[in-house]
Amino acid sequence: MIRARRARLVELELLLIPSLLILGGLLLVVLVDRGNLLFSWQDIYVAAAFVGALLFVHTYLSLTRFRGDQMLFPTVALLTCIGLVMMQRFSIINAEDSDLAGVAVKQTIWVFLGVAVLLATVVFFDQINKLRRYKYTFVVLGLLLMLGLLVPGLGQEINGARLWYRLGPVLFQPFEIVKVLLVVFLAAYLDERRDLLASEYRVGPLRLPPLPYLAPMAAICVGSLLILVVLKDLGSALLFFGVFVALLYTITGRVLYVWVLGGFFLLGAVVAYQTFGHVQVRVNTWLDPFSDVENTGFQIAQSLFALGSGGLYGSGLGYGTPAEIPYVETDMVFSAIGEEFGLIGSLAVLGVYLVLVYRGFFISLRARRGFYQLLGIGLTTIFGLQSLIIIAGVVKLIPLTGLTLPFISYGGSSLLANFLMTGLLLGISADTREGGK
Repeated sequence: MIRARRARLVELELLLIPSLLILGGLLLVVLVDRGNLLFSWQDIYVAAAFVGALLFVHTYLSLTRFRGDQMLFPTVALLTCIGLVMMQRFSIINAEDSDLAGVAVKQTIWVFLGVAVLLATVVFFDQINKLRRYKYTFVVLGLLLMLGLLVPGLGQEINGARLWYRLGPVLFQPFEIVKVLLVVFLAAYLDERRDLLASEYRVGPLRLPPLPYLAPMAAICVGSLLILVVLKDLGSALLFFGVFVALLYTITGRVLYVWVLGGFFLLGAVVAYQTFGHVQVRVNTWLDPFSDVENTGFQIAQSLFALGSGGLYGSGLGYGTPAEIPYVETDMVFSAIGEEFGLIGSLAVLGVYLVLVYRGFFISLRARRGFYQLLGIGLTTIFGLQSLIIIAGVVKLIPLTGLTLPFISYGGSSLLANFLMTGLLLGISADTREGGK
């Protein structure tokens, strides 16, 4: 068993699944588009390069006798290869569409950069524990990055939301990195005041939480949420609020905090609906997308049509009509999966995300350092909650929020942040008494 762990045989066996899937998926996309069985080396070079990158990471981890988790990296690789196949499918079918024609090439570049970020994070993970000393620096940097979006000429507004910086030809969404910085701050702050936050004091017959220690963290979180609401980034606001509640509950074990904060969130949602026009549009479109199906309701209506036409087994890869769905490569990629792979394929993708979340929590709970435990729980909550929010929006359980589906949706800053978080979780998985399994 020890020898198998050193060689990371479990990881190698699991990596066969995404390796075969991307080879078969990219070939199938090409063959369906051409209508014959002829293909060349150029049709699968992306798949070969991706498999090579997976083997390179695996070989490095094996040679350095890395003791971390052996299921996390193959799970992320599986989700990533699904994204690459879908981007290639969008590019080929929509070659004449300037917005979709280059998504496969760009996504491929970002994936390889993301794998490099993951590996660098694992290599230098020993320095991560020192980050807790700079927690206030990180949170100030994160707030400045978000505030900078409000400065005319710096922030770029797209589709009514001011969420991007433009670096030459590249659009960069700062919250993808800010959410990691905020989780580092919350993990460090909560770990340092673990005992104090779990305590309480009495004022007559009342039992009150330690407000002096909760106040600084609550002020920063409220400020971040207000900035996100002003920026019209409702999905990120919901995501960050969920992470904050999850970590606070983890450190205190008090359900009361969840109920109280949940009540404040509902109150804030009502106020936001009454105050901001874009919130009203989102909610009204969610309630009845067919009342203005040619305009505001068109995206969600097309998503529902696609999911409905997919049925149980789907139309098959390359045989759907994802081009009819606006922003199918980012917000609505799960709709295309549902159309072409059906309910069975959609549930399979959900199952992979469940494995990712399970391993993340499993790794976090086995970490020796309290800071690593909270950091891992925060990062895993981001993966799980972000996936839940975007998929729930696609199937019309909640209003659309504009988040990306981790590792599958198109987006450079999103991919880099996701691989960074995966590298952090891998590093945390080696910080256990017995190492990864």
